[in-house]
Amino acid sequence: QVQLVESGGGLVQPGGSLRLSCAASGSIYRFSLMGWHRQAPGKQRELVATITSGSEDYASSVQGRFTISRDAAKNTLYLQMNSLKPEDTAVYYCNAQRIWPREDRWGQGTQVTVSS
Repeated sequence: QVQLVESGGGLVQPGGSLRLSCAASGSIYRFSLMGWHRQAPGKQRELVATITSGSEDYASSVQGRFTISRDAAKNTLYLQMNSLKPEDTAVYYCNAQRIWPREDRWGQGTQVTVSS
């Protein structure tokens, strides 16, 4: 089965940028939808952004600051995060889904901390 491994998290100052990567151990063509979620301490996991073959969608809180993309040749999903705010601090998780046969894969998460 395909494994997902996130990387690129870290500590950044407010206003800074980070690019998260999610490397899949196999082809990502199998997944009809991929996305990024995040979970801050004491809060529920929330959807940040999704990408399909035809569109990208973003949570209103990150619209205009974050960009989701994928490189099928590298089997990798990305999240470019600009103008970071302290409220973006969370563990970020990669997710990949296939409708049939049903698959729902998650990575182990990568910590993003925005602080001065």
